[in-house]
Amino acid sequence: MDDNVLVRSLLRWFARNARDLPWRRTRSAYAIWVSEIMLQQTQVKTVLPYWERWMQALPDIGAVARASPEAVHKLWEGLGYYTRVRNLQQAARLIQENHGGRFPEDFERVLALPGIGRYTAGAICSIAFNQPRPVLDGNVTRVLTRWFGIDGDPRKKPANARLWQLAQGLADAASRVTASGSCSRLSQSLIEFGALVCTPRQPRCSVCPVAKCCVARRQGRVEELPPRARRARTTARRFVAFVIRKRGRLLVRQRPPGVVNAHLWEFPNIELAPGMAGLQRAARDVLGIEPARLEPLCTIRHSITRYRITLDAFLIEGRGGPGCPIGIRGRWLNHRQLAPLPFASAHKKILHELGKREPPGECPGPARARPLP
Repeated sequence: MDDNVLVRSLLRWFARNARDLPWRRTRSAYAIWVSEIMLQQTQVKTVLPYWERWMQALPDIGAVARASPEAVHKLWEGLGYYTRVRNLQQAARLIQENHGGRFPEDFERVLALPGIGRYTAGAICSIAFNQPRPVLDGNVTRVLTRWFGIDGDPRKKPANARLWQLAQGLADAASRVTASGSCSRLSQSLIEFGALVCTPRQPRCSVCPVAKCCVARRQGRVEELPPRARRARTTARRFVAFVIRKRGRLLVRQRPPGVVNAHLWEFPNIELAPGMAGLQRAARDVLGIEPARLEPLCTIRHSITRYRITLDAFLIEGRGGPGCPIGIRGRWLNHRQLAPLPFASAHKKILHELGKREPPGECPGPARARPLP
């Protein structure tokens, strides 16, 4: 398959079919970098409002470097995989210190930044700086595997090395095209083509501009390539959260560094291990006390990778002074004080449920309570 033919066909397709995405209206390396980090394991439709809010609040690298960790986590709240935003801020501070606040153009320097791997460095350098750097994300892997009929697991070294070689060949071919910005548009077109046409299931081969050259189509193997990884078995996990209210304030705590959802805020909670003896034991373990009464508040169901998580939240009426229960290092805050804090997604839903039960600015009133089992 001729790389020059492929590139020219793909660029013509992209010119007619590319989605109008806001980060495509700029060649700012900073704006493209933020979009690439947000798009890791996250769909475009989800990223769009986050990217717009981020760019409005933090319009340049210096703003990210100066922002408080709490502020950047709040802007990221709900996107998940929060290591991404911590690495992004760390990288922004390094750019301020080592590159005078200017995003580096050299590939190796980009690759050295926290949170940036080979694909992301290639995407930034090709899209922002029009360099002939290859890109190989999930979409591009699928496209190249089918076009060139690559067997084997694309995550393993032999097939992966071959795919990077093919991607580099296309980038080199794009650099020979005389039209301005060809390398930039090639990277975007490969990613876009995998998202819109060469999809994981039911690919739209009838509108593919190079269908006649596609090895997988010729061999009747489009649905087989690339080979799908065996899905990990799902695991059910159950947590309980205790929403303690006292004198118009709620008790919250911040998750420590080095754990899932590090630095985010949450209500006191605990995972119920198999065979654990009910809520009374759970309350004693997490709070150091056994509340006499509680109110079922809501149940949140969500998934993190292979885990299917159920979180049952209970409202507890506190009494006495402002001290925390023995087992908790937290803060008593009202709703106005809670609003700017970044919460873990499930706990943000609990906060939303509380808000539905109360007038603005107040904590929810008591409802039917029942003794702890």
